[in-house]
Amino acid sequence: MAKKDYKKLEKELTIQKKNCWDVWSESIKKKSFQFAEDYKKFLNVCKTERETVKEAIKIARKNGFKDISEVKGLKPGSKVYFNQQNKSLILARIGKKSLLEGLRIVMSHIDSNHLDLKVNPLYEDEGMAFFKTHYYGGIKKYQWPTIALALHGIVYLENGKEVEIEIGEKENEPIFMVTDLLPHLDRSGGPGGEIKKREVQGEDLNLVVGSIPVKDEKVKEKIKLAILEYLNKEYGMKEEDFSSAELQAVPSEKARDLGFDRSLISAYGHDDRICAYSSIQSFLDAKNIDQTQLCIMVDREEIGSEGATGAQSIFIESFVAHILELSEQEEKISNVYKIFSKSKAISSDVTAAIDPDYKDVHDPRNAHRIGYGVAMEKYTGAGGKYSTSEASGRFVQELRIVLKKNKNIIYQLGGGLGKVDMGGGGTIAKYLANRNMDVVDMGVAMLNMHAPLEIASKADLYCAYLAYKEFYNN
Repeated sequence: MAKKDYKKLEKELTIQKKNCWDVWSESIKKKSFQFAEDYKKFLNVCKTERETVKEAIKIARKNGFKDISEVKGLKPGSKVYFNQQNKSLILARIGKKSLLEGLRIVMSHIDSNHLDLKVNPLYEDEGMAFFKTHYYGGIKKYQWPTIALALHGIVYLENGKEVEIEIGEKENEPIFMVTDLLPHLDRSGGPGGEIKKREVQGEDLNLVVGSIPVKDEKVKEKIKLAILEYLNKEYGMKEEDFSSAELQAVPSEKARDLGFDRSLISAYGHDDRICAYSSIQSFLDAKNIDQTQLCIMVDREEIGSEGATGAQSIFIESFVAHILELSEQEEKISNVYKIFSKSKAISSDVTAAIDPDYKDVHDPRNAHRIGYGVAMEKYTGAGGKYSTSEASGRFVQELRIVLKKNKNIIYQLGGGLGKVDMGGGGTIAKYLANRNMDVVDMGVAMLNMHAPLEIASKADLYCAYLAYKEFYNN
């Protein structure tokens, strides 16, 4: 009796985790590096959701897409987009099949953690002027002091004009900064005499914006007035205009290669623009248009997807009703939900990769690794699966079959974002699931998630692009 080849059986029956760089050909590695170059350019001009929508529309129009308000009818092959308040965007390619047979959807979010200016931000104290901020999303506050910050956004002036502001990105422009306490004074003793460091609080995250006063002894706050004088001269602003402004402080650092081999990218906003960019490019490059395809980018995921531009907003239902109407089909809400029930979706969002310095918070059997391909999260949530969106086993099966059609798509499977009672997190997947469609989280595993500078692999970026394209094509 022949001896059983257990090594062969092991390969057939067990999960074989693969590092992309180990299995890819040199030509695929080269393509991944080329893809990353365009992605870095995208990141450098897309530091806010508003800028991302603007750039995505530019890319879409270059590829033949029209604003849906410009068209009077839709037919198979029609390409349109819908801009939701300059902060969320839907791209659509109309398929040959009836809309009632469902959609293929990849949805990402384009907001990232940052510092918002408060409604009345400008003040003067101890010979300096500051902007008070309110942090946006889940951050570690200690990471934001002492780094170079740029100011991005728009101001709606009382005279009816709109002024866009971007300052701190060019080499010859000033930057802004949050101060920190020097270590010599950060030694307050604890109850047992031990050293206890002062924790950075939300109210400590104030931007230094100037220190030269106006020359008038009659003015009480000379430096504050000097800043207002500058803002009025450059942008036409008065102090009250801050109340109708949308201004963010973001890291001014550019996206850069990381490591001797340049295999990694350090950048602000990987979460989740790495998935948004790969979603857009896969959508544009997909060839099969049997089913209508949507590429959706939404705002406000980092704070719960609430509001008119978040994933919970009915602007998505409104858009589907609109394409029904333009396709000469009845746009009643029951048809919209019938379409959703037949749709398949990927929530394209990032997840955590194992950091060797912090292995204790991960379950290594179910965690993801840098460079091991696109990461599929079967479920999210926290603790006892609270706030969880969980993909059905059947849909995961479908996607595994689809992904295996392209040998260059390396993927990894996991779920839960850390150990059961230590980690957890949510995505926009649950809002698609609430619309009664099959959905799974699939994106890029990263290090430094939610930090001012995050780390991602060029291999995982390219795998995400290939995976989304295969999903659209099947």
